[in-house]
Amino acid sequence: MLQIVGDALPNIPWEDRPAGCAEPVWRYSQNPVIPRNLTATSNSIFNSAVVPFRGKFAGVFRCDDKRRAMQIHVGFSDDALNWWINPERIQFEGDPEVTRWEYGYDPRVVWIEDRWWVTWCNGAHGPTIGVAWTQDFATFHQIENSYLPFNRNGVLFPRRLGGQYVMLNRPSDNGHTPFGDIYLSHSPDMVYWGKHRWVMGRAGGWQSTKIGAGPIPIETSEGWLMIYHGVLTSCNGFVYSFGAALLDLDQPWRVIARTAPYLMSPQTLYECVGDVPNVAFPCAALVDQPTGRMAIYYGAADTVTALCFGYVSEIVEYTKANSLV
Repeated sequence: MLQIVGDALPNIPWEDRPAGCAEPVWRYSQNPVIPRNLTATSNSIFNSAVVPFRGKFAGVFRCDDKRRAMQIHVGFSDDALNWWINPERIQFEGDPEVTRWEYGYDPRVVWIEDRWWVTWCNGAHGPTIGVAWTQDFATFHQIENSYLPFNRNGVLFPRRLGGQYVMLNRPSDNGHTPFGDIYLSHSPDMVYWGKHRWVMGRAGGWQSTKIGAGPIPIETSEGWLMIYHGVLTSCNGFVYSFGAALLDLDQPWRVIARTAPYLMSPQTLYECVGDVPNVAFPCAALVDQPTGRMAIYYGAADTVTALCFGYVSEIVEYTKANSLV
C-alpha cells in the first residue's frame, strides 16, 4: 500500500469526484477560487503558492498590478478558499544589492526544518531564482539568487537529501522561452548551488516545447511525486497543461515514470480566456496524509487562480500505468 510522508491536514479544500468522472484529477465546481481583482491593486492573481500555517493557511501570490508589473504578495485564509491578500508587495530584508526589485513571479513555498523557504522567478539582469525565508509570513529575509540568469521554475524538495538542499529548475533565456528541460541542483547552505543533474526533457504532444516543475514534490513510498507543466506550441501560441512524474527517492534526477497523457489541459472558459489564453499552470498542492487527498492550485489563463482535486495514490498509479519511460 502506498505510504505518503506528510502531515494530517483534514481542513484542506475538497470535493468528491463528480459522478461519471474517470479522470485522475477533477476541477473544483466553484472555480476560480481567487479572482483577478481580489485586491484593489491587482490586474491578475495566478501561479501562486499556498501552504498550511498555524492551523489555517498562508500563501505567496503572483499579483500583476495595474501597471502590469509582476509582483509577489503575502496572503492568509481560514479555509484555503477565501483569501485576504495584502495589496502591497512583499518588502524583502537583506543585502540591498540582492533585494533591489525588478520583478518577481511564480512563487513556491516549502517548510524545511525550521522555516518556510520561498523561491520565485526574480528579475536580476534577467530571470533567475530568488530565495528568501520566513518564520511568520510577516518578515521575509532574502538571500543570494540561486543561479546566474537565465532560469525559471525553482522548486525545492521538502527535506535535505544526503545532507544537501535540492532544487528543481529550468534553464531558460531572457524571453518567453521556446525550449526547456528540468534539471536538479544541490546546495550545502542554500547559497552555493552545484552538482547539477539533468532530470528529464521535452517529449511529444502537450509537453513538446518545454517543461517545468510545479508544486513542491510529495514524498511517497513509490518515489517523489512531481506535478509538472508542459507546453505545446500550437497555431494559436503556447498551450500549458500539466502531468506527473515519479522520481527516485535517493537520486531524484532519476525518473521512474512520467505521464504520456496530461492530467489536465486548459478546457474551461477561465483556462482558455484571459490575459494569456490556454494556460493551466500548477504551483502548489496541499495533501492530507491520512486520506491521501490532494488539492492542486493552478494559474488559469495567467489571470486567475483555480483548484483541482485528486488522490495521491491514484495519481501515482496513473503515472505508472501511462508512463513514457
